[in-house]
Amino acid sequence: MRAAHTVEQVRAAEAALLATLPEGTLMRRAAAGLAGTCVRLLDRVYGARVVLLVGSGDNGGDALYAGGMLARRGARVDALLLAPDRAHPAGLAWARAAGVRARDAVDPEGPGLADLLGRADLVLDGIVGIGGRGALRPTPAALLARVSGATVVAVDVPSGVDADTGEVAGAAVRADVTVTFGTHKPGLLIDPGAAHAGVVHLVDIGLGPHLPEPDSTVLQHDDVARLLPAPSGESDKYSRGVLGVAAGSPRYPGAAVLVVGAAVRGGVGAVRCTGPAAVLGPVLAAHPEALASRALPAEAGRVQAWVVGPGLDTDPDAEARFASVLDAEVPVLVDADGLTLLARSAPGTWPAPALLTPHTGEAVRLFAAAGVEVTRERIEAGRLEHARRLAALYRCVVLLKGSTTVIAAPDGRTRVNPTGTPRLATAGSGDVLSGLAGALLAAGLDALDAASAAAWLHGLAARTLSGPVTAPDLVRALPGVWADVAGT
Repeated sequence: MRAAHTVEQVRAAEAALLATLPEGTLMRRAAAGLAGTCVRLLDRVYGARVVLLVGSGDNGGDALYAGGMLARRGARVDALLLAPDRAHPAGLAWARAAGVRARDAVDPEGPGLADLLGRADLVLDGIVGIGGRGALRPTPAALLARVSGATVVAVDVPSGVDADTGEVAGAAVRADVTVTFGTHKPGLLIDPGAAHAGVVHLVDIGLGPHLPEPDSTVLQHDDVARLLPAPSGESDKYSRGVLGVAAGSPRYPGAAVLVVGAAVRGGVGAVRCTGPAAVLGPVLAAHPEALASRALPAEAGRVQAWVVGPGLDTDPDAEARFASVLDAEVPVLVDADGLTLLARSAPGTWPAPALLTPHTGEAVRLFAAAGVEVTRERIEAGRLEHARRLAALYRCVVLLKGSTTVIAAPDGRTRVNPTGTPRLATAGSGDVLSGLAGALLAAGLDALDAASAAAWLHGLAARTLSGPVTAPDLVRALPGVWADVAGT
């Protein structure tokens, strides 16, 4: 599992480690890892043109030490000092002694700067460190605009990206590679920051023993494999779990087909679909193994979890079906129209564990129903913060869909899904995710694990497909993805 820690957590761990090391050791460790990554990115080091954009403080120091290491291997290294009077003194002296040519760059129109940046093979962003806030100032932004064709490497976090949240308030570095130290930072994993970070390379500098529980985590292949349910020799369809589905309507019967289709491929023993004949007919035609009932959900038979909302509509019949599900004492996943119905009542407590799966617009309505006014733009800019706030308001797990899917529990635990892709932006994709996550709930996973594993598999399924992706394509891809991850 990949862990990410906040700036405050990193600073505390660094302080504890620094107390055990000779002065300068930690910075040299970081710089050595940074320089090693740069060596691998360059076709050749000897004669390569490297430009350092150096701000004040330790981030600039890392860049200067790394630049000196590259200069000692024959690279031509120029350091552009954005704050000449506040450049890291030891790093600057060491870099100059190693052959780095340093010059002031307080004027972006200074002689030769355009040519220097335009001909660079690699540009190292040491402008602002993990404590930086807000957009780049005009001078570094103007210098970056002159970079043409060079590989851009960010030191610890791209300058202009908030390390804790991934927020980008204006001009910011767009790195090809970000070399981060000690642990991942949340802002490197969550858009829009993740889009600015490029490929993230973690350098171990010895912080591990001093780091607390992470602020957020990212599941890896082996983590998902351990979560997936596997039948035993004594299993039957009921012991493997039965998922109830209250989805679809005469207007939107296809939603139920997609939810059930994903669910029957999601590890449960059976799927029980409830609804009017206009919904059950298409479901049974596509999935004859499904159990069908026209009764209200609470009267349809035993289930271990419910999915409610996709294509449900919001008329009185839909309200009755929704209310019946919420009376159940089993885990409930609420999506789509179910979220619209939920926003009308905004309950503060649940009879059983719940998982909400809103996109940004639905999140806005849920916040409003709880008395919190927030815009779509604000949620998109701060996905981590708003997923956590929504989970706390509704006292349940929230899977916030979007450019980066964030899963938050009411106790503050947060996971970021790494497999998402813009190819999932297609009609019915969310219905497939709901069916898969609901199946994992019914199979016994808690809401945080079910949401995390489902999002991971959902994204991976889209990545395995060629050409335009449709929701039925995703359903058909799930068994192969499941088998690959589970090793079966």
